[in-house]
Amino acid sequence: MLARIIDLLSPRACVICERRLTTQEHVICMPCNLHLPRTGFASDAYENELARLFWGRLPIERCAALFYYQSHSPTAKIIYEMKYHNHPEIAAYMGFIAAEEFASQGFFDDIDVIIPVPLSKSRQRQRGYNQSLEIAKGVSQSTGLPINDNAVIRKDFKGSQTDKDRWARNDNVKDVFELVDKEGIEDKHILLIDDIITTGATLSSCGTVISSVSGIKISIMSLGYTKG
Repeated sequence: MLARIIDLLSPRACVICERRLTTQEHVICMPCNLHLPRTGFASDAYENELARLFWGRLPIERCAALFYYQSHSPTAKIIYEMKYHNHPEIAAYMGFIAAEEFASQGFFDDIDVIIPVPLSKSRQRQRGYNQSLEIAKGVSQSTGLPINDNAVIRKDFKGSQTDKDRWARNDNVKDVFELVDKEGIEDKHILLIDDIITTGATLSSCGTVISSVSGIKISIMSLGYTKG
C-alpha cells in the first residue's frame, strides 16, 4: 500500500521508454526488459565475440555482457542516465538483473571476489560515484560475492574513451592503473566489472596489472558491449 501511495505521489518512469512503471517494475518496464538486445554470451562465456577481444591480452576464464550497446539507441538511455544524470540506482539494478540471468549459466561458479574498474579520484568526485562499483553492488546482492574496490586504483584520468579510436583508447589507459593490495587477491578468481566494453582497452590495462599477482584468474562482466 505504501509503495502504491509513493508511486501515486511521485510516479516512476521506465528509463528507456518513459512509460509509467508499475509497483512491481523497477528502472525498466517489462516490455523494454524483454526487448533488450541481449548478447547471450553467458551461455558460452569463453568462446564468444566479447571474449575474443581479450585473447592474447589477458588470461580470461569467462567473459559476458548483458546487452549490445549502440550510441543514441533507446537502450543507450540506461547508460546515459546511469553515468551522467546521477542515477547510481540504475547501475545497481541492472547489475542485479544481469547477475540473476548469468547465474543460471554457471557464470559465477568458483569466482571469489568482484573488482569494479576504478575511476580516478578527480573523476569520481565529479560524478559522485563509480558506476562500475554500483553495478558490482547489484551483482553482489544477487550472488553474495564480496567486492574489493581497494585492490586497484586509477592514478589519473586522461579523458573520456568515448570519442577515441581503437589505438587512441589503448594509449589513453596505458599505465593508468596501479595495484595497491596484492596480498588481498592472491590465488583468487577475480571478476572484473565495467559498464561498457568497446575495444577492451580499459579492462585489458586494468587486468594486466592484476594478472601479475600469483595464482590469479580473471573473468570479465559488463552491462553493455559495443559490437564491432
